[in-house]
Amino acid sequence: MRLSIKPVTTPNPSTLIVPTQKFKTIISCCCTLTQSPTSSTPNQATFTQNLPNWEQLLNPVSLSSLTLTQPITPITTTTAVTSTKQPIRKIWEEYQGVKNWEGLLDPLDDNLRGEILRYGQFVDAAYKAFDFDPESPSYATCKYPKSSLFENCELPATGYRLTKNLRATSGIQLPRWIEKAPSWVATQSSWIGYVAVCQDKNEITRLGRRDVVISFRGTATCLEWLENLRATLTHLPSRTNNNSGLNECEPMVESGFLSLYTSGTHLMPSLQQMVREEIARLLQSYGDEPLSLTITGHSLGAALATLVAYDIKTTFNRSPLVTVMSFGGPRVGNRSFRRHLEKKGAKVLRIVNSDDVITKVPGFVIDENERRHVACDRGAHKRVEIQNWLQKKVEDTQWVYAEVGKELRLSSKDSPYVNGTNVSTCHELSTYLHLVDNFVSRKCPFKATAKRLLGRRC
Repeated sequence: MRLSIKPVTTPNPSTLIVPTQKFKTIISCCCTLTQSPTSSTPNQATFTQNLPNWEQLLNPVSLSSLTLTQPITPITTTTAVTSTKQPIRKIWEEYQGVKNWEGLLDPLDDNLRGEILRYGQFVDAAYKAFDFDPESPSYATCKYPKSSLFENCELPATGYRLTKNLRATSGIQLPRWIEKAPSWVATQSSWIGYVAVCQDKNEITRLGRRDVVISFRGTATCLEWLENLRATLTHLPSRTNNNSGLNECEPMVESGFLSLYTSGTHLMPSLQQMVREEIARLLQSYGDEPLSLTITGHSLGAALATLVAYDIKTTFNRSPLVTVMSFGGPRVGNRSFRRHLEKKGAKVLRIVNSDDVITKVPGFVIDENERRHVACDRGAHKRVEIQNWLQKKVEDTQWVYAEVGKELRLSSKDSPYVNGTNVSTCHELSTYLHLVDNFVSRKCPFKATAKRLLGRRC
């Protein structure tokens, strides 16, 4: 979820403007630790100075206020693709998660790094194409026509053609007095992303298949913010009888995310309806050739991407491999939702910044590993019974969530260029792309510093 509702007219949402500052460097093994120059005041991280208050949620956050220590080099789709064992086309299904990215995340495979960054660029284009200006007659719509969106968003050579614009509609019923408020406050439906299909023969050959991308931006409008705050779990609409073989409660997801996905008006179809119609058309056109569906998004867009993956695998019996590339996404559903998602075969790669608070909400997660450990203790059966009873009571409150998919965990603190205590900075998409571009492994988390100081890669 972006940390503002009103648009930032300048600078560009994906551009980080930073002051320069010298740093001392301490070399330890192949990685580096950095510390700020000494000062007369204690160097303590004060989150309360960075967290927005409720009044500030209605004001734009100037990206020039985001505190970094040095400029971040803009990322292009060519910077991260380096030599690797095999070309993507040989094992493209593994890069799409068919084996849950086993052996590709730690250390991070260079081909996979390039693919994550490439899909991050599609999300960045969704931000750049959105009209954030509330004074504009086209506020909350796409600024560019489909034929030139990628070129206008500085992404000219993707090999993809945009085929469908997508809009999300809030299901919140506003009171009558809201009519006196500025029109941008009550904007119910807004452009949230697009569907694009790979059409370039060379790119199809490189990827080993035709790829369909669905890309979503994060929170931008007032009603989207209000939907984010509807954080209790609600049941997914059931299409058929429960014959899944999973003896558990029905899958549940966050109320606000589901509302944005399924709500529509007599003039505007729901996001769910638009996605289903376009995917059905594309499957009819390209279903006989190697095909992948990659759904990507940041923040709110990451949550919607997960819902779309679930819906596609539920709706289409012969859907191709469906993969989610999620940047800085909040939690979406409960354990039953996660298990149904896994059973249906959808693959989710969550890129998470440990210092990003958005990835730690909504609700809370019960540690299943801890429960299994307790069950192995001598004389712990009574404790397990009590814990199970408490868990059932807690789950009835509709606040127990579960993490989905596979996680690539990064940290702003590993980068000497990022202020890891700034809440806004830690959640920005550009920060995520910077961390992915420089991550090597858990033992050597930041390659750029080690390369500059030691003259070699980690």
